[in-house]
Amino acid sequence: MVAVTLGPEGTYSHRAATAVANGDEIDFRQSVTAIVDAVAGGEYDRGVIPIENSIEGSVTESLDALSEYDVAVVREVVTPIKHALLAQSDEFDTVASHSQALAQCRSYLEREHPDATVEAVASTAQGVEFARGDASIAGIGHPDNGGDGLEVLAEDIQDQDSNATRFFALAPAEERSKGGGKSSLVVYPNANYPGLLLELLEPFADRDINMTRVESRPSGQRLGDYVFHIDIEAGLYEARTKEAIEDLEGLTEKGWVRRLGSYDTEHVVG
Repeated sequence: MVAVTLGPEGTYSHRAATAVANGDEIDFRQSVTAIVDAVAGGEYDRGVIPIENSIEGSVTESLDALSEYDVAVVREVVTPIKHALLAQSDEFDTVASHSQALAQCRSYLEREHPDATVEAVASTAQGVEFARGDASIAGIGHPDNGGDGLEVLAEDIQDQDSNATRFFALAPAEERSKGGGKSSLVVYPNANYPGLLLELLEPFADRDINMTRVESRPSGQRLGDYVFHIDIEAGLYEARTKEAIEDLEGLTEKGWVRRLGSYDTEHVVG
């Protein structure tokens, strides 16, 4: 089984993908959209994308890609985020990392390195590689990325000790499963009227289905038009879930409901 995730090697996405690939080959792409497109097209067996961070919230590119492409979510991997500051020495003037990593360490950087320039790059691993090649740059990444000329100047620099990220393991649409403790849906009502959101939530509340996440994203069709991403604690195989989705489809006759699939959650430590 070949998996694809955000590169280069050493990203947190790579660490999550290692659990999914289980020793098999892992390839890399530079964007979430490219990963989802490759899985939807059958180029890869699995794709691993970040979906939500406990501090910075949802990864909007991932949500938008799941709206655009027909793929299945087959696993959820939750991994702790342990940020370290890595540089050739403490004589640096720029900190380069992924925008979410920079945001997750904002308080530390403002307190300990207030004069440093903050630069957002494509991934935490890319920032680390910049630091490895330039003594004026520090990177933020997992402490295991130290060595080979890089010192770990500080560990656990994230603002919250509980920092963790959810990743979705994606598969081609035909591998979608109805069995699992959680399910994800994408709903496009193609409508806008008072009480719409309440109507979309009621089918789940009426059946005691816990909704763990509800989030809206612009549809791209017109201003004020939204796609809703919904996570629930129930499997698609359950009668109550089937009934709730049937009600949902009745409310979205002008739009659509996409079942991303049911899955279980795996916690990866380290």
